[in-house]
Amino acid sequence: MKEQPAGFRVVCDIEGGVGSGISVSSSDANPANVGVVVPDANGGALYQQSYLDKGHWKLPFRWAAIGTVEPSVTKVTVSYGDAGPVAATLDHGWFVAAGMLDRQVTLAPHVKGYDGAGTLVYDSDTDSTYHRTLP
Repeated sequence: MKEQPAGFRVVCDIEGGVGSGISVSSSDANPANVGVVVPDANGGALYQQSYLDKGHWKLPFRWAAIGTVEPSVTKVTVSYGDAGPVAATLDHGWFVAAGMLDRQVTLAPHVKGYDGAGTLVYDSDTDSTYHRTLP
């Protein structure tokens, strides 16, 4: 493993000093020419509860959405549930947004990306690779 791997992320829960639910991804895993914003394929673990709990979410529920962005993208917003859009943090080719749900939802977060002029350059509603309906 590189000492400073570029484009690599790890997300996990830490309770009592022990990591669990570890999810990893790399910006290098994206296929060529995928677009300027790419929601992480493993990100569903951050915005939905267990498949075993389908229909019985424990609320309130803290969610997050993560993915990669090209340098031309200067703003990403994420809407989830009935709350308004949350401005994502952009850092080293990644975006991350988080919020709270107070009711169960059936659709994945809605992700939008904008360039420096404020022009919409990505909308998850028009991305055929983004699975909008939750299992």
